[in-house]
Amino acid sequence: MKIIRYSLGQMRANCYFLVEGDSCLIVDPGDEADFLTEEIQRQKLQPVAILATHGHFDHVMAVGEIQRSFPIPLYLQEADLFLIKRLNATAQHFLGYNPYCLPPTIIKKLEKGDWEIGNFKLQVITSPGHTPGGCCFYFKDEQVVFTGDTLFKDGIGRYDFSYSNKKDLDESIAKILTLPEGTTIYSGHGDETVIPLSHF
Repeated sequence: MKIIRYSLGQMRANCYFLVEGDSCLIVDPGDEADFLTEEIQRQKLQPVAILATHGHFDHVMAVGEIQRSFPIPLYLQEADLFLIKRLNATAQHFLGYNPYCLPPTIIKKLEKGDWEIGNFKLQVITSPGHTPGGCCFYFKDEQVVFTGDTLFKDGIGRYDFSYSNKKDLDESIAKILTLPEGTTIYSGHGDETVIPLSHF
């Protein structure tokens, strides 16, 4: 599986293209929808789905626009649907302007466990704390995990939002750190790192 990372928007959130042959699974398309759709076309990829590690605007702003060109589902945990419903208001609060995001049109509910989406096999690991519906995507055969804003190379996700929970976040991080040594962590912001982490 080929992994392509794009750091997008004012928040420099990471979007990932996971590529097998010409099939593409998109993780956290946070911004710059025009650029992402052009990349899909330029690389002659066939997108099969979008995965959201959580519902924050800087990880899902481009979803609705991408779905206009490619009618593929967004997979999201139900507990973060409330964040999708206030996407534009939250984006305006943090960015200082209203980006007028198109709302996602096809949303499917994510649950923990083993999944097969197109040619991709993954395990969904629930990781609440930063948001109630946070989750991570673990690809056992490739020894990689996508952690969103739960865990970064040099820190952990924020837990000062009204809906955040530090205890849940600590438990989620502990769960991630039980993955096999050598597993590469691809986070929602910044560079990748590898388990075990020296600062835990």
